[in-house]
Amino acid sequence: MPKPYPKEFRDDVVRVARNREPGVHLKQIAADFGISESCLANWMKSADVEDGVKPGATAAENAENRELRKRVRLLEQENEVLRRAAAYLSQANLPKMMYPLVRELADDGIPVAVTCRVLKIARQPYYRWLECPVTESELVEAYRANALFDAHREDPEFGYRLLADEAAFEHGQQMADRTAWRICRDNEWWCVFGKPRRGAGKRPGPAVHDDLVERVFRADRPNRLWLTDISEHWTREGKLYICAVKDVYSNRIVGYSIDSRMKSRLAVAAVNNAVAMRRAAGDDVAGCVVHSDRGSQFVSRKLRRALAAHDLVGSMGRVASAGDNAAMESFFSLLQRNVLDRQPWATREDLRIAMVTWIERTYHRRRRQARLGRLTPVEFETIMTTPATQAA
Repeated sequence: MPKPYPKEFRDDVVRVARNREPGVHLKQIAADFGISESCLANWMKSADVEDGVKPGATAAENAENRELRKRVRLLEQENEVLRRAAAYLSQANLPKMMYPLVRELADDGIPVAVTCRVLKIARQPYYRWLECPVTESELVEAYRANALFDAHREDPEFGYRLLADEAAFEHGQQMADRTAWRICRDNEWWCVFGKPRRGAGKRPGPAVHDDLVERVFRADRPNRLWLTDISEHWTREGKLYICAVKDVYSNRIVGYSIDSRMKSRLAVAAVNNAVAMRRAAGDDVAGCVVHSDRGSQFVSRKLRRALAAHDLVGSMGRVASAGDNAAMESFFSLLQRNVLDRQPWATREDLRIAMVTWIERTYHRRRRQARLGRLTPVEFETIMTTPATQAA
């Protein structure tokens, strides 16, 4: 495209054309200045409009119109930015990051400078983000979130600490408990919470054993201290009772019994099952202390005869003192929140299957415990008892 002539040159040519001698044509003047006749005619027409001789828009008016059109186009772009930003921010479950919106608007023809000015963000960080949309920290965060979600989907009753353990051991994603809490909070991954139940229990019977534990729930090897207790839960068919026996050494439930009636045979069956399971693994249970509360099932003659038959030693806490058997109460609290109170149970069979599955699959083999060095009860017993067995 040819460059425009200087304004002074154009004015001089028009001035000469206006003051030409009679009989001198515009063609001759145009040739003298090296321009075309049509170009000279256009220059003279524009000069007549500027001088008010002929009607039309002057150069100043044309420049003003251009500025107005430019301003209108800019306002339309700013309004579009605000409209798109309002729609973008109103969407649920989206990160409040404006750079993707800037890129979308740029693809639609709105300049980046206009969008950044309206949204009050700097352009240089946007261009840096455009070169690398996903940072290293965001990638690590995504991997951690995926690991936590997989663990949460497998075991919805796990809290953020247990989810962090699962992410570390199963998926290799190490993170602090606080980091796991923040990710779970941002994604609204909550563990299952059970509703507390209140009720008046029956009056306990007299103690038939001394308290040999005195709230010291520790053991240096397996089968030295067992805890036992009974829990109940309603179904549409009626109540279902579970009596469990817990080894303090590894927190493993070494035996349990489930029945529709809370009789002494429930506690006897749980102890017998625990002895059978330990002896099947080649362990000696003679001299093991079995600690319980003063419920009628635990003071019964049947249970005392069972303890004597297996060379077990009985122990009982004080009346109305749940802390004397706190380690066993904590297990039933977990069972209550993670299984019993999660849903209404139609049949005893459904609840029995749910309790057995949670104990054997989740509690024994998936729920890592801080007291055991972030190991499950089964892993702890396998690691800690194998060297002792080999040494013997």
